[in-house]
Amino acid sequence: MKILFDIVHPADVLFFRGAIARLRAEGAAIVIASRHKDITCQLLDEIGEPHTPLTAWGGGMVRLGIELICRDFRLLNLARHDRPDVMVGFGGVAISHVGRLLGIPTISFYDTEDARLQISLTCPFITEWHVPSHWHGPEASGRTFRFNGFKELAYLDPRHFQPRRETALALGLSPDGDNFFVRTIAWGAAHDLGKRGWGSKTLSEIVRALGTKGKVHLSAEGAVPEELEPLLYRGRLGDIHHLLAHCKLFIGESATMAAEAALLGVPAICSSAYRMGYISELAATDLVTQLPGDDAAILACADERLRHPPGHWLALRDAAIAGRINVTDYIVERIERLASGP
Repeated sequence: MKILFDIVHPADVLFFRGAIARLRAEGAAIVIASRHKDITCQLLDEIGEPHTPLTAWGGGMVRLGIELICRDFRLLNLARHDRPDVMVGFGGVAISHVGRLLGIPTISFYDTEDARLQISLTCPFITEWHVPSHWHGPEASGRTFRFNGFKELAYLDPRHFQPRRETALALGLSPDGDNFFVRTIAWGAAHDLGKRGWGSKTLSEIVRALGTKGKVHLSAEGAVPEELEPLLYRGRLGDIHHLLAHCKLFIGESATMAAEAALLGVPAICSSAYRMGYISELAATDLVTQLPGDDAAILACADERLRHPPGHWLALRDAAIAGRINVTDYIVERIERLASGP
């Protein structure tokens, strides 16, 4: 069996890592088409996965459109050369087009409902479209499958991932006081077109206020004010969740990282006005609070969240994931079923 994975975002690396390892151990040949987007290629290199970068993120509607055309063309050539039995992606725009042209079955997993343009370019052509049970976005008619889980459980399921305190300490965790994690994003993905996040004033105010309570760890896709640069995370990319799990609170623009924090038992404030099914579901459990980018409201919410002990949030996390599927098992099963044919 030969399987081509189209990896276009750092979160895709984490989502598929366990499935790739399992499939390779079972004898499958793995081909990875990557993309120069944030730390995607660095993360693949760090975990030792061979990959072929096809395109680079440029930003903006015009550049993203040009990149999509280039990616379709280059993926077409790669697939013609390697002839995979199935192509897999998270979002899956390019694989859906190339798969239809070459008659290769394609399978996509996705959880971002407001990525309307991406979804409209994918769903008409994808063979199978897999979304979480809380999905409220468009579907591929007759080809949509729902699974009872969160994307982040593919790599943070407590049955398989146990955060190591010694690793967190090596990454700068303060052993005596409280630790806080703050995350900003570049708002440059295709599903971010027309959106904007914090300005430097909001970021500086949030970091300043948290800094009076403990140590702040900062992760940023773009530039940050010079005075905040010493706070930037500089450890191994794949170890960041060991640090996040030992923080007392997460505040950030990244919905994915807010969900990751919640599923590690860390209360999260997601600073976004955009509705996402997985954030709404976690908000219903009280693990995530979704707020617009107003620093006063965010900091007031932070004070309320900090009144509860860590055990409170771990108990909520355990209740939130009770009965959820093993997401990696699901990914492997669906790929193998599709690759084996009817």
